[in-house]
Amino acid sequence: MDNYLFNEFQEVTSQAWKTKIQVDLKGADYNDTLLWKTNEGITVKPFYTKEDRTQQNIHLPKKEFNICQSITVEDEKKANSLANDYLKRGANSIEFIVNNHLDYKTLLINIDLQNTVLYFRFKHLNSKLISDISEFINSDNSYFNIDIIGNLASTGNWYKSQNEDHTEIESIIKNATNSICVNTSIYQNSGATITQQLAYTLAHANEYLNHFDKEAAHKIHFNFSIGSNYFFEIAKTRAFRILWNSLLKEYDVKETTAHIFSQPSLRNKTLYDYNVNMLRTTSECMSAILGGADTITNLSYDKLFHKPNEFGERISRNQLLVLKEECELESAQHIANGTYYIESLTNQLAQQALDIFKQIENGGGFLKQLQEGTIQRKIAESAIKEQEQFDNGLLVLLGTNKIQNEKDKMKSDIEIDPFLKKRNKKTLIQPIIQKRLAEKLEQERLENE
Repeated sequence: MDNYLFNEFQEVTSQAWKTKIQVDLKGADYNDTLLWKTNEGITVKPFYTKEDRTQQNIHLPKKEFNICQSITVEDEKKANSLANDYLKRGANSIEFIVNNHLDYKTLLINIDLQNTVLYFRFKHLNSKLISDISEFINSDNSYFNIDIIGNLASTGNWYKSQNEDHTEIESIIKNATNSICVNTSIYQNSGATITQQLAYTLAHANEYLNHFDKEAAHKIHFNFSIGSNYFFEIAKTRAFRILWNSLLKEYDVKETTAHIFSQPSLRNKTLYDYNVNMLRTTSECMSAILGGADTITNLSYDKLFHKPNEFGERISRNQLLVLKEECELESAQHIANGTYYIESLTNQLAQQALDIFKQIENGGGFLKQLQEGTIQRKIAESAIKEQEQFDNGLLVLLGTNKIQNEKDKMKSDIEIDPFLKKRNKKTLIQPIIQKRLAEKLEQERLENE
């Protein structure tokens, strides 16, 4: 039946399409009029055909994505109450953000430890505590966000020292599953291009493989931030899975599916016209779903300037529930397979990222280039370019640098500081600066209120 239907149409080649377009342009140059180049250096065409398909075998999750709710733990009883409430209201995963010592037994009361996917993001390094939690939970569904290199990149310092941090990690690896996290959000939120994000993530993870050998490969998982470039962000997650499996083959590790935890980026979120943040995060969560993220946690629309509150958390969770249940994206991780445009983007992003990765390795590796300041300089160059595009109106954030609501006043509604905080702490290296695009413009508007 399908063949019969398609036999009624004559096959059209890409060259025939291009010729037809050139006729319709009536003398205008095809390249100048319809092709555009991204900050990654990728040329986007006006149309794609089956000739652009790459037929890449991408190892995607077999299960539907998890809806996660993030909780900062200041009081274990309160955090436990919130977690149980969220799990009853649509979430099936919880991320606990831990700043200090933790009474984990109180924190985990009445939570189904075998079937609930749990993430622990620590602001400190304590191998005994992490090992104790892993033993108590006794489940492969627990993930520990321990990233000593990511901490160095974002703060400029090791937790203790390079040797001590690696010793602590060695102890954790022996006693806990899923115990190394590569926090790629650092690169996205600081203004790195997508190809830089992919390359730095791969090189970042390779430092752990180099130090702990291939036995650590199955304990590594990844934390991604997703921006608003919809199709490119879908391709980003897919491209990373290709790159990760390629790297593991070099270590003679049997192919494994990378576990990816995703969340919307902070880079493009705004203080003014803040309801637009809900639209941004919905688009970004959808990119994460279609890109094949294992778990997604959303940001509340008022995260920048309000303390966590019931309304904001409920809306952020319901955005994911609408995508999952009403949009029927429950098992949509394979939906981009075979799409000409996304497959072409995926292949180009992976190839360009691989080229950068090889340059890093030839230059002594990611840690060496981070300590020398090369990584920071490269990201800063990209961030400055993107900031200039925003300042000049080429990169648009609605309600902020375009179509402003002049009646919008925010000074009296700010509960927490939404701006980059200057640090006076002495650091071993220059940290990677994570900053939102709209900060300078927002500060000027606040001053003029």
